[in-house]
Amino acid sequence: MSLDKLKSTNNLDKLLNAVKEDNKDPSEKKSYVDERLWKPELDTSGNGYAVLRFLPAIEGEDLPWVKLFSHAFQGPTGQWFIENSRTTLGRGPDGKDPVSEYNSSLWNSGVETDKEIARKQKRKLSYYSNIYVVSDSKNPHNEGKVFLFRYGKKIFDKLMAAMQPEFEDESPINPFDFWKGANFKLKIRKVDGYWNYDKSEFEAPSAILDDDSAIERIWKEQYPLADFTAPSNFKSYDELKTRLDAVLSGKQVVSNQTVEDEPIASPKVDTKPVEGKQGEEEDTMDYFNKLANA
Repeated sequence: MSLDKLKSTNNLDKLLNAVKEDNKDPSEKKSYVDERLWKPELDTSGNGYAVLRFLPAIEGEDLPWVKLFSHAFQGPTGQWFIENSRTTLGRGPDGKDPVSEYNSSLWNSGVETDKEIARKQKRKLSYYSNIYVVSDSKNPHNEGKVFLFRYGKKIFDKLMAAMQPEFEDESPINPFDFWKGANFKLKIRKVDGYWNYDKSEFEAPSAILDDDSAIERIWKEQYPLADFTAPSNFKSYDELKTRLDAVLSGKQVVSNQTVEDEPIASPKVDTKPVEGKQGEEEDTMDYFNKLANA
């Protein structure tokens, strides 16, 4: 930068505005939104509908999906623990995770209230895939674009059912194939307060588009999935342990000094199991939607 340019950019108002923004109440600050992620939107009756196409793995990656475990729960003082779980990295030393270890100790105590806390704090499973939005009536500007899609086990089971049908009159399809795959009609209903995907289904197999050059454009616009499970995407065991201790005790370590946090809410144990109706695990997409609106 030249000295003349420095003179023209030395703006006092800009500095003061930056300080003002930094001093805002955290609840007023804008949260980070990943523009790569597509999310369904419900109508006023609580239903959602869109037509998606799951896309194949990009060059250099083997699978068209990636699995990511995470923890998201509120401690007894009201602080939140929201972090990726190192158990995503496997069962070896890299996969050691302080929350999973803590939950195991709670479960093995034999005390029912401890087990209920462990259920509340159990890890959540998310899948990520590249998708092409065929139809999105709530947000038509998304149509014809490539996004990342985060979904849970229930939708993943729909994908597996398409690849491994149960009945002999059904032919297996590869939902991730550009030419022999099928569009996925995502249908969301609110059932007992939870998002339900039972009505979702695949259309008959067909090419995603008739033009191979347009298909190649889609392929080149896809996002890498390996980034989600790269070790750099996870905090170290010690960092997670420090954060967990702060969430559980209400204490934070700042510059080697322990600072007491004033409790945000009175200590409370949610004795309601995290399993949904009929013992099914709460769907990941529904879970994080509730968390965002909490």
